[in-house]
Amino acid sequence: MNLAVIPARGGSKRIPRKNIKPFCGQPMIAWTIKAAIDSGCFDRIVVSTDDEEIASVARAWGAEVPFMRPAELADDHAGTMPVVAHAIRELSQDDPLESVCCLYATAPFVRPEDIARGQNTLNKSADCDFAFTVTSFAFPIQRALKMTPKGRVNMFWPEHFQTRSQDLEEAWHDAGQFYWGRPDAWLESRPLFSSQSCPIVLPRHRVQDIDTPEDWVRAEWMFKALQHAESGTLQ
Repeated sequence: MNLAVIPARGGSKRIPRKNIKPFCGQPMIAWTIKAAIDSGCFDRIVVSTDDEEIASVARAWGAEVPFMRPAELADDHAGTMPVVAHAIRELSQDDPLESVCCLYATAPFVRPEDIARGQNTLNKSADCDFAFTVTSFAFPIQRALKMTPKGRVNMFWPEHFQTRSQDLEEAWHDAGQFYWGRPDAWLESRPLFSSQSCPIVLPRHRVQDIDTPEDWVRAEWMFKALQHAESGTLQ
């Protein structure tokens, strides 16, 4: 069985009710559920939540909520690994699991074809524990600045002040959309960022963290622009 797990707790503070807040006409979590369904990759799509309203919305959009997440996995410090591992333990007794994909509820830019690409990458890589989305930094991280206690700036790596940008190695970061993994890798909390993980590269214009109200506004503008561009109405 190929399982999708969508973590969606109810206690978001910076953007209250973020997981089900309307985003471009649909509850935020609906975009993730729809992409998971349209990918055709999953035998079951399960939302892990501690919140009855989120559970109701998830079911209305086609996901299962076969259990409620325990309180100890629903506070501000709960990590993704133990949440997915809990879902695996709850559901693996029903059918043997081949692979498990964690999809974030607040990733409206996730696309079915990328989810399928992640599954294919994991299946083809016998020595790979995880396959997850990454994108490149827009600016060389070797030229990053930090603020001093006195309100001034210093370089993290001053030795690169004179280095041309094109001579610096490209850097990548987690795109925060989905994480395919082998069941034992989730259960054993193996490192996600390691040589045993395969990257699924996304273009920067389809990646946006949504952690603050400002992020939300930016994401909606980006999403609408992409919709217009892909429909041929943006000139």
